[in-house]
Amino acid sequence: MTVAVVVFPGTNCEHDIVHALHLAGADAELVWHTETDLSGASGIVLPGGFAHGDYLRTGAIARFSPVMESVGQLASNGLPTIGICNGFQILCEAGLLPGALVANRDLKFICKPVTVRVESTDSVLTRGATVGQVLRIPLNSYEGNYIARDIDAIEADGDVILRYSTADGEVNAAANPNGSMNSIAGITNRARNIAGLMPHPERACEPILGSSDGMVLIEGFVASLSAVPA
Repeated sequence: MTVAVVVFPGTNCEHDIVHALHLAGADAELVWHTETDLSGASGIVLPGGFAHGDYLRTGAIARFSPVMESVGQLASNGLPTIGICNGFQILCEAGLLPGALVANRDLKFICKPVTVRVESTDSVLTRGATVGQVLRIPLNSYEGNYIARDIDAIEADGDVILRYSTADGEVNAAANPNGSMNSIAGITNRARNIAGLMPHPERACEPILGSSDGMVLIEGFVASLSAVPA
């Protein structure tokens, strides 16, 4: 199981996610954004960072990188694919996930641990979690405010997989750090093989980091790789 971890100019979390994937038992390979063929990958990760300096709009330039054609084809054909923070923004810009990420409600960069509640286990990212489980994971973004025109359809179809919450699992305005619609922290597509989230599970993969809650999501993703027919 070799996961393709795509690196754009400005990506800065690629080694973190590679380490977390190794802890979960998966091999990972860094792939530069100019590559055009990811056909040998068992899964794809678009990691966090600031691709192309977030110029124009987060993910707006990365969305046109040569590698994204292969990402789009493979993900559309069912390959497990996740985007973390900037990777989530890129997936939305590429149309692989609905909605967009805009500036945080208070127009401030957020860098702190947050708690999220698992809303659904029907995704490649949350399959190893339980509904209602609360995870403590770092958030690190300026444009993490999730919006979507079709928010009602996203909710009705069960596409929301994570919401910002209190440590007790209560979803309220005070627990929403960035103003995201309906406190959404992560979503999946209708086919359930593509997922994106703003918090960084790879930064919560060992006790020494203050939390290992992120491994619930990383291990779920790795388990999804073996579930895909060769």
